[in-house]
Amino acid sequence: LIDHTDECTFCRLTGELDSISAPRLRAVLGELIGTDVVVDLSGLEFMQAIIEGRLPPPPIAFLLEMRARHVELGRVVFECTPDGSVYSPLGMVHGGLVCTLADTVAGCAVHSTLEAGVGFTSIDITVNYVRPVTLDSGTLIATGHVTKPGRRVALAAAEIHDQAGRLVATATSNCLIFDRS
Repeated sequence: LIDHTDECTFCRLTGELDSISAPRLRAVLGELIGTDVVVDLSGLEFMQAIIEGRLPPPPIAFLLEMRARHVELGRVVFECTPDGSVYSPLGMVHGGLVCTLADTVAGCAVHSTLEAGVGFTSIDITVNYVRPVTLDSGTLIATGHVTKPGRRVALAAAEIHDQAGRLVATATSNCLIFDRS
């Protein structure tokens, strides 16, 4: 796991996010999580390590301001605070951000049920957008849960609410389960 010291690249970067360029951030963060760590931990242990700060979140979490807040077997909760950088030309948060958030919580819910050495990938996702998301929506709360675990395919669902508790999107996803070792 990551040793958090003054020399730790992760610790330095998280303190310098406002001044670092996006390409540099992508390059450095992409190298921080070794695949050996993912293989050595169960999905639940891996997610707990991210929430507790023992492992850095994946680079996309930094880029899209997503934060894992809670994990238990088969269920996760994330937060995401959209800013103007994710606006579409129509003057609202791009649906791709909402879809990515839904895909993330559905996949992480599945991941939380997997043993060490077992991985997953999304097969598909269906998103239903219920209301537009704007900066006035505030922090989005996304919850993912496994609806059907499986040895080869697992099914998961996601709900995303705005800061006022209004439902903004739902999603369902199928994930392929595979051996990583």
